Amino acid sequence: MNRPEVIDLGLAESGSISQRAGFLSGNEAAAAAARDIGFHLMGYFPITPSTEVAENLAEMQAEGEHEIAMVPGDGEHGAAGICYGAALGGGRVLNVTSSQGLLYSLEQLPVQAGTRVPMVLNVATRTVSGPLDIRCDHSDLYFALNTGWIILLARDPQAVYDLNFAAVRIGEHPDVRLPVMVAYDGFFTSHQRRRLEVFDDMAAVQAFVGHPEAPLTALDPTRPMTFGPYMNDPDLINNKMQLSQAMTAARRVIPEVLAELASLTGRAYPALDLYRMEDAEAAVVLINSAAETAKDVADRLRADGQRVGVVSLNVLRPFPGREVRDALRHVGAVLVGDRGDSYGADGGNLALEVRAALQQDSQNRTLVLNRIYGLGGLDFFDADAEQFFAEALEAAHQRSVAVPFAYHGTYSGEADRNPPPGLPPITAEEVSRGMAKVTPNPESGRLDVELEPLWAMTAMPCRIAPGHGACPGCGIFPVLHQAYSVLEGDLVVLFQTGCAMVVTTGYPHTAHRITYLHNLFQNGAATLSGLVEMYLERMRRGELPGSPDITFMMVTGDGGMDIGMGPALGAANRGHHMIILEYDNQGYMNTGAQLSYATPLGHRTSTSALGEAGTGKVFHHKDTAQIFAGCHLPYVFTGSEGYPEDFMRKIAKAQWYAKRQGLVYGKVLSFCPLNWRTEDDAAEDVLQAALDSCFFPVYEIEKGHTTITYDPDVVGRRRPVADWLGLMGKTRHLLAPDNADLLAAIEDEVARRWHRLKAMHEHPGL
Repeated sequence: MNRPEVIDLGLAESGSISQRAGFLSGNEAAAAAARDIGFHLMGYFPITPSTEVAENLAEMQAEGEHEIAMVPGDGEHGAAGICYGAALGGGRVLNVTSSQGLLYSLEQLPVQAGTRVPMVLNVATRTVSGPLDIRCDHSDLYFALNTGWIILLARDPQAVYDLNFAAVRIGEHPDVRLPVMVAYDGFFTSHQRRRLEVFDDMAAVQAFVGHPEAPLTALDPTRPMTFGPYMNDPDLINNKMQLSQAMTAARRVIPEVLAELASLTGRAYPALDLYRMEDAEAAVVLINSAAETAKDVADRLRADGQRVGVVSLNVLRPFPGREVRDALRHVGAVLVGDRGDSYGADGGNLALEVRAALQQDSQNRTLVLNRIYGLGGLDFFDADAEQFFAEALEAAHQRSVAVPFAYHGTYSGEADRNPPPGLPPITAEEVSRGMAKVTPNPESGRLDVELEPLWAMTAMPCRIAPGHGACPGCGIFPVLHQAYSVLEGDLVVLFQTGCAMVVTTGYPHTAHRITYLHNLFQNGAATLSGLVEMYLERMRRGELPGSPDITFMMVTGDGGMDIGMGPALGAANRGHHMIILEYDNQGYMNTGAQLSYATPLGHRTSTSALGEAGTGKVFHHKDTAQIFAGCHLPYVFTGSEGYPEDFMRKIAKAQWYAKRQGLVYGKVLSFCPLNWRTEDDAAEDVLQAALDSCFFPVYEIEKGHTTITYDPDVVGRRRPVADWLGLMGKTRHLLAPDNADLLAAIEDEVARRWHRLKAMHEHPGL
């Protein structure tokens, strides 16, 4: 990612502060605001489309442009906890997320509001799964309405930049002391660049935001405090009353802060933005980017003599009910557009709140229509706005509403048309050809595996079809093909979100010829374990005709063993009969190659950038195979797509143990030329160097006994880690003389782990 610079177009003429023009997207604007505010800490976890904020800040940090401590979470829930803990320390805290990330952190949000701890959370709004969709609507934002957070709405990149400053001031006001969200539309605002003005006078900026003055912190040993105590019934209601009073205070504080910001910048953000509403007989209510489209249409309709206007909110919490009543008192009909449905409530959240506000005005006779639009990133065009205005005008003229609630933009399809046929299934007989013969060895107590020659496996039908969208050279599919070649019988696979999932299941087509499941990063193992136990129970009851012999496997990668580690360890401790197979490509590749806990020390990613002050990731990679070995599973292994025979023997063992003894875990080094910055066909050399340098040791732990299955010392192929690092564009900087200490730290850690593994190999009791 190339971070755009602010373009020097001269000083802005409006406002009292010196400003400079730039050309930034909403995500870039959020990062620029964070830099200029000078937050103490950012806890974060990558999720599309908000990840670019952290990426931009990482690049700025690498160039020495800010000193924000950037702490990567193990998931959005963990990131929210990091932020809450940091905020209890009295400093300024930032986070950014979207969609499922907001929902995953949701239980933390009322905790922070209820204990009155300010911070700023940017939300690039995105539709909530399922099914999975990465584009914009407001279904994630609406889940946060009852969390006790102040919510500001940013319709364009300029508003994203400005409202982040306002969020700091509002949240830290002594009468408020609440966390604040700044919500803007994913992709429509987060990724589209616009001309805007950024502050050019940091002294004036700091004077505006002031110095954080937390009345209580967890960092004052002379004044010990208890945060988040247990409260019984009569005390809790008083606490929530105080939270309500803080929101009431925010109704006064927000206009004051926004007025001061307007004086500073020349840009006004009233709680309610009214456009051509002075004599409107019909109006639409929309939030964020769609409102700007509607304004253009309102201008054209006004030119044709139609008295229409647009109402949009800059503040969603506290809800500006009084302003809504005042704005619509003399309007005949209003159509409220919701980019999210409150299912079963006969209206979206925005429409329901507009109706509730109007109900408090006995003089108001405004008719309210509601349309659900734009879900999953469906564009909102001029024609859509024209339709909204036409329906509102008709209701105003007729003084009646024919259809108060409906979806806009759907299509009924063709009655005689069915979904396209799926791929022909693979039968158990087709894939049960004895490519791997597994035999228990009575002397060693372990398994012996004899493979058919690789050429004989070429005739095996593949459980995944070639019609996928993976990058050239992607290692996921060699890994899957090798595993599928020796797994016999019926197979059910669950994929966590990641490259392997995204490139194989674009609706309405699929590349899978076997039963495929998807659940999100964090809960795949729990989902599959539930299915395994249902299978076993229904088999016990004789409810499955034919008694199918099914193997269950979860495919994870792209950081899935960060955010999904907890549920995976839970499944391991329970010992379900399933395989967890992790393809290790050393990053969150499906969201843009951000750092993962699997990313090694010093490696360059989009959130561990290089620059004058940055040398890549700052901590060592996580050894997931050893973590799962600590659960005392019957079988744990590592492998590489570059050693197919070794890997396939282990997969055959994995199936045997999963069917008979419990959960099995395997980790496979998987090539990613795009984000490792190599040629597409460089897999053989790069993977071999990773094994020969002992960075990625290949071994198995069978019934507690460790066996190294490829030892470069024994075969005389041991190489320094520098040889491997020099083959990839993401790591060549580590060979520079200035990074000698970092390279030595990597070599030392690799050697330490290798010596430990050798000791376990040589001493079976370990």
